[in-house]
Amino acid sequence: MPNKANAKKALRQSEKRAQRNKVAKAEIHSLRVSFRKSITAVELPAATELAKTISKKLDKLVSRGIMKKNTVARYKSRIAAKLAESKK
Repeated sequence: MPNKANAKKALRQSEKRAQRNKVAKAEIHSLRVSFRKSITAVELPAATELAKTISKKLDKLVSRGIMKKNTVARYKSRIAAKLAESKK
């Protein structure tokens, strides 16, 4: 437990930020799950819209420093590949 006031504040800030980051990552996870479900159910319009939404949200997470650039690129690449494969 921190003793100094600035250390206490830093701890409060880091806890809030960690919670905010956790919520953002959970949202991405749920979107990815729904994307996979729409792909398996062969709902192409819904899958296409979800892919766009996921890409936008992932880019936003990179700009805010929540996720790394290469991780997001990997996710987006996999989503695009699955979408292209399902359109065949």
